[in-house]
Amino acid sequence: MIKKIVAVVCGGYSKEEVVSQNSAEQVIKTIDTLKFDVYKVIINKHKWVVKYQDKEILIDKNDFSFLLDTKKIIFDVVLMVIHGTPGEDGKLQSYFEMLNIPVTTSDTPVSSLTFNKFYTKVFLKEFGIKTAKALLVRVGDRYSKKEIISKLGLPVFVKPNSGGSSFGITKVKTIEQLDKAIDKALIEDSEVIIEEFIKGREFTNGVFETRLETIVLPITEIISQTEFFDYKAKYEGLSTEVTPAKLTNEQTEKCKHLSLKIYKYLNCKGVVRIDYLLKEDIFYFMEINTVPGLSEASIIPQQLKEYGMEMKVFYTLLIENAIQQHKSLL
Repeated sequence: MIKKIVAVVCGGYSKEEVVSQNSAEQVIKTIDTLKFDVYKVIINKHKWVVKYQDKEILIDKNDFSFLLDTKKIIFDVVLMVIHGTPGEDGKLQSYFEMLNIPVTTSDTPVSSLTFNKFYTKVFLKEFGIKTAKALLVRVGDRYSKKEIISKLGLPVFVKPNSGGSSFGITKVKTIEQLDKAIDKALIEDSEVIIEEFIKGREFTNGVFETRLETIVLPITEIISQTEFFDYKAKYEGLSTEVTPAKLTNEQTEKCKHLSLKIYKYLNCKGVVRIDYLLKEDIFYFMEINTVPGLSEASIIPQQLKEYGMEMKVFYTLLIENAIQQHKSLL
């Protein structure tokens, strides 16, 4: 059997680069090297390189290849682990689609849509999906603080419209805090989403496709020791993640059914993680992560363990499905 050559693409142009590198290390340690030849590819603002042993080898951007000694290596598939731009927002997906290289994520239009929190909420509301009320403020916009508070109440969450890992998020409790919170979020992005506060329990649910089925993973409840699930709670151990979540059978089925519907409505590919708040037995969609973390501290590996699937098997299914879906489009 000829082994497929896999590029584990990590790095990115955002503050999530460190998270991405951690995900890549975990993937490379775990992936089935009997089936795949695996190379770590770092893409950031300064370089596109293959990390091979102690060397960094430049990527030829014309065809996304590199020279190993004198041999030209051409990748069969990309396993994307860049969180944030340009690996989660459709930019790299578009590049790889032009080069005819399959990727383990959603395609360009879906990635572009889902990276925009506000537009994703607007899109899903058309299908009857419940979500927190929200307003959008762009850089340079004039806005009325009184009008925002009258529509959304207090407290509100102010966060960058695109991006992840809770960078630039503020829980605003008074009208006087609003300007500073918007300015903080605008450092991270040119658009800011302001959401009403929903007091409820926080859950997250992974979904991914194989060649045979769409699998909805066990649900995780996130119990944060901080005021909300911020960067410290996510990556510095200041949260408890309970998998499977302590829900009734009916609530579990309701959440999983909702996750499957959202995955299908958005036409997602690969693995995603969907975040919810539960209030009065209603699951409110918060956001979707189309390149979720895969490090040891991440939630998807916890859900896979509870589901009973080894990470090695998961990566094989993810890669094989990307290749198969790509072939079906040719």
